[in-house]
Amino acid sequence: MRKAVATTGILPDQVRDYRLLLERWLDVVKGVPSLALSVFGESGGYPLVVVETERRDPKAPSLYLSAGIHGDEPAPVEALVQWAEAKESLPRLAGWNWMIFPCLNPWGLERNIRFDAEGRDLNRCYNSRKVRQIAAQLALMKGIRFDVAASLHEDYDARGFYLYEVAAKRPHWGESLCGELSPVMCPDPRRQVDGHSCHGGVIRRRITPGMMKGHPEAFQLHFRHADRTFTLETPSEEGLAGRIGLHREFLSILPKKLKTECGNIPKIR
Repeated sequence: MRKAVATTGILPDQVRDYRLLLERWLDVVKGVPSLALSVFGESGGYPLVVVETERRDPKAPSLYLSAGIHGDEPAPVEALVQWAEAKESLPRLAGWNWMIFPCLNPWGLERNIRFDAEGRDLNRCYNSRKVRQIAAQLALMKGIRFDVAASLHEDYDARGFYLYEVAAKRPHWGESLCGELSPVMCPDPRRQVDGHSCHGGVIRRRITPGMMKGHPEAFQLHFRHADRTFTLETPSEEGLAGRIGLHREFLSILPKKLKTECGNIPKIR
């Protein structure tokens, strides 16, 4: 039997309402004085926002989260704000260092389109300074290191959830994380996903700068900002509530894993 994960009552059209999303994040920030919401750019006429810790504590854990870089992947956007709204998230939101990008492609989100208003796949633009919103985002991140970075996604071809883990710091966490997620949703059973070996929902890759012409967000995070980098994918054909629930569970267990494995984490140099 699958584990039930509570999700708030949300209608399918509401998950694409960017104005409502911003209002909800403003409410989150009002309840956590250490957090601030600010506009760092615009895309397709929409303001792009970041939610981050105002005064970073070098002794506290540091996490990066993002969603909505592909506009036809709404469940992660909704899951991220639901997770932040939950009372059990408040202690860590108040006491840790966060940089959260609630939706990196609002134009696409409201239109159910993968690409941005210029027809670009933003998740292939992180090695280009010609895309203004990417340049603005990277300027915010300059010089900042994260203990863990996670990007939330969906995949129309997936037959269950799967997790990309960039092969870096050991011990690897992928198998443990997927094991905890499996009661919520079955992992993708295929042994090959997007041409990569997949075992129990885990795809572990070693990456180099020359692997792809256009770099995904995860490449930038791995090369410059985080020792542990994850990309979670849920199956777009699954029901919306189930997809939201899986992402929420991931967002709940990831900080717990960090705390359990590393305890009081020193600043990464």
